[in-house]
Amino acid sequence: MSNGKDLRIRSKVISEGVNRVPNRAMLRAVGFTDEDFKKPMIGVASTWSEVTPCNMHINDLAVQAKQGVRDHSGAPLIFNTITVSDGISMGHDGMLFSLPSREAIADSIEIVAGAERFDGLVAIGGCDKNTPACLMAIGRLNIPSVYVYGGTIQPGKLDGKNVDIVSAFEAVGQYHEGKITDEQLYKVECSACPGPGSCGGMYTANTMAAAAEAMGMSLPGSSSTPAISPDKGAECAAAGKQVISLLEQEIYPKDIMTKKAFENAITVVMALGGSTNAFLHLLAIAHSVEVDLTLDDFERIRLRVPHLADLKPSGRHVMQDLNEIGGVPGVMKLLLAEGLLHGDCLTVTGKTLAENLAEAAPLQDDQEIIRPLNQPLKPNGPLVVLRGNLAPEGAVAKMSGMKKQRFVGPAKVYDSEEDATEAILRNEIHKGDVLVIRYCGPKGGPGMPEMLSVTALIVGKGLGGEVALITDGRFSGGSHGFVVGHVSPEAQVGGPIALLRSGDIITIDSETQQIMFNASEEELAARARAWVKPPLKASSGVLVKYARLVSSASKGAVTDLSE
Repeated sequence: MSNGKDLRIRSKVISEGVNRVPNRAMLRAVGFTDEDFKKPMIGVASTWSEVTPCNMHINDLAVQAKQGVRDHSGAPLIFNTITVSDGISMGHDGMLFSLPSREAIADSIEIVAGAERFDGLVAIGGCDKNTPACLMAIGRLNIPSVYVYGGTIQPGKLDGKNVDIVSAFEAVGQYHEGKITDEQLYKVECSACPGPGSCGGMYTANTMAAAAEAMGMSLPGSSSTPAISPDKGAECAAAGKQVISLLEQEIYPKDIMTKKAFENAITVVMALGGSTNAFLHLLAIAHSVEVDLTLDDFERIRLRVPHLADLKPSGRHVMQDLNEIGGVPGVMKLLLAEGLLHGDCLTVTGKTLAENLAEAAPLQDDQEIIRPLNQPLKPNGPLVVLRGNLAPEGAVAKMSGMKKQRFVGPAKVYDSEEDATEAILRNEIHKGDVLVIRYCGPKGGPGMPEMLSVTALIVGKGLGGEVALITDGRFSGGSHGFVVGHVSPEAQVGGPIALLRSGDIITIDSETQQIMFNASEEELAARARAWVKPPLKASSGVLVKYARLVSSASKGAVTDLSE
């Protein structure tokens, strides 16, 4: 009970009644007492794992969140779910399992919280798929919940300069080009990741953490507080307390994750120059809370939001640098003052976004990370939706740091990332080419693999911005250059990208937002008649289940669309 109010909105089915003696007996074995059965049961979803630095510290954070719940009259239970490391799974068949892991994490949190009848949830994530997965589960469950981001890694140091995981990927290309020695390459490998936390630039993990905070599902400052900061542990304890407060106030995730909240998230992602994966993940989270979000919403918001953040991969700084000058709250305070955010959106603090930001410190004056609104890096957002006869349902380009806004060139078409990688290493890809990697979509991959290794090789060989890359797969948040992903419909279902041939002239224009190739409708029809659908690459296990269920990237690559 809290202030005389029974907060057991779901667990009461277990904690009362003669027929539930066996259920309670099980809970007594894990430490519940008579008093605990009068309290709301709160799940603490921990993504702790030793398989990645992003999550290696989260066990300690989960313990602090549990204590926060217990200190404020809740009955907490920690449970775990999986994670995979995108950095470790990159560039080989391991990457096929990355996007499916998002569904596995979301499903497992929903399953445990549903089976145990938790009344509320604290979810703590790290690596790229953790944040969207936790928010998808929270949306489906719709019980009072707070998301905590495990935090960003510190930059590594090498020869007095900052390095990170993308430095390591790009060093491989530099090595193959003869620009660095074995010894230099080894030094990069040993310096890039100095300890706990998610990849440090405005890559996917930090992008989605910022989106979660902008959406109101995290406590203020969560997305930019470093992993090793003492503030992160205090935040976890505060999250435990806040779930009880949300129960008392009867504030549910669907009250917070509204259409306007998603618009706030997109605004922050555009201003920060975030990862293209934000499209996939925000579409999927919106699906979980039954909010109608489409690619057109991203484009509508992009046109009015300037790109302000000089952050890696296309800029110079990392998330820890941003935290030191005011963090994501400082950026949002700036955006709100310009009327670019909906200040009346409810958040997990129980206050509106505007009320939270009134308490936030403004960005420091003497800083170079966030540009003034009248001197943006780009007058509108760098994540552009493209459409045309190559991508009728849409594709996504990341134009941050790009001088060219238009690219026209002959296609060099490959049906796998491995074939494309070999072509790059054999110097078959030249300035002006449009490298196409297909059959890598949600169904075709299966699992829509990221192409960081390929883009890093291109950059490392000095062809960044001189070669365009198109795929129905994805790009890492660490990718940069003239890259277009999420081409929909994908090749596996007979989308136009399956009909491309090497030598076709492709036009990518971010200003007219077109992605076209020079085949007439008659020629396309003839190619379509001749096209033979290949079998799925997976024939058993999780990948074939995923390939059969997964939707188009333009709908978030979700696996629970109703017929």
